[in-house]
Amino acid sequence: MRAEVKKRLRRNRIIAMIIGAAVIIFCILMIGQIISSRNSNKEQEARKARLDEQIAMQEERRAELDDEEAYVKTREYIEEKAKSIGYVFPDEIIFKRED
Repeated sequence: MRAEVKKRLRRNRIIAMIIGAAVIIFCILMIGQIISSRNSNKEQEARKARLDEQIAMQEERRAELDDEEAYVKTREYIEEKAKSIGYVFPDEIIFKRED
């Protein structure tokens, strides 16, 4: 009878050790997953910050282009471009310097 009790105790201890080892392994795996998840979150936050910065730059560029588009539609711009290629107003007198 005592031998059976000792066998059961030994078997229960072995089972408890196996279960304990499994719990420890599970905890180690979960800690690894948590660390990996945190690293992934940091990478995603850095990526989001870069994308937000790019969005701000593109919005600024769009505002510049809108301003340029408005300027291109003005009479002043058209006159400036026409003069740069040699056009003049009909009533305008041009004086050229002799060399």
